[in-house]
Amino acid sequence: MLSSDQPKRRMYLRTLLLLLGLACLVWSLFAWPLFRLTGPVRDLAARIIANEHFKPGVLPDWQVRMNGALRPAILQPDFSLADALIALRVAEEAMQRKNSEEADREMASAEVKVRAALSLSPTNSFLWLMAYSLEISRSGFQAKSLSYLDQSYATGPQEGWIALRRNRIALAIFPALEHSTQDSVVGEFSGIVDSGFIAEAAANVTGVGWDQRERLLANLGRADIASREAFAKVLARARVDVSVPGVALDERWFR
Repeated sequence: MLSSDQPKRRMYLRTLLLLLGLACLVWSLFAWPLFRLTGPVRDLAARIIANEHFKPGVLPDWQVRMNGALRPAILQPDFSLADALIALRVAEEAMQRKNSEEADREMASAEVKVRAALSLSPTNSFLWLMAYSLEISRSGFQAKSLSYLDQSYATGPQEGWIALRRNRIALAIFPALEHSTQDSVVGEFSGIVDSGFIAEAAANVTGVGWDQRERLLANLGRADIASREAFAKVLARARVDVSVPGVALDERWFR
């Protein structure tokens, strides 16, 4: 015989399964548009990190689309990252237009979004770099801001395209950095040369990194000899008389 409680239990289970099914259906209706945006948003974030330029209005349009989309927790880190990067680029463009009121508003918005993204992705070295840049742009150089730059190197000492922007920023305030961060900056410079970004490396060492040239050049012994020769040739043609480890100067390069 069935106990009197069994029908009640079955009814309870059926009701529970029905409610769960309805919850999943409602969630999917809200989440599906966001899932469709996931790929494009990740691509957009990668393009911003690579410092790609966009046509006027493209990024503000993306802001509107993203602000109108609900964000399930499972996708929050990706969307928060893209949201922060878009806000940063929009703020930079506002600063270039020299509209102080608009720039201040966009910078404040970007700062909030960067902090939110960092709370979800604390190992993202580019976000730490952007946090440093925002702090400097809004409040000027402060020693406490260096912790953001330290974190950027600690979480991603070798980060491809990020290095091109970060190395220039770090060399500009090199003496103020922690010794461990200085070592990372020097190693990063060598990596830039080794990766074939010769023009960018030459601009760094002859510009913001000129006072650190001896240390930067001495560490180039780790780079591929072909990259070192290409680097030495660019400097020679620019009439910069320095010694690159393992490379014998050719008088023809100075002509």
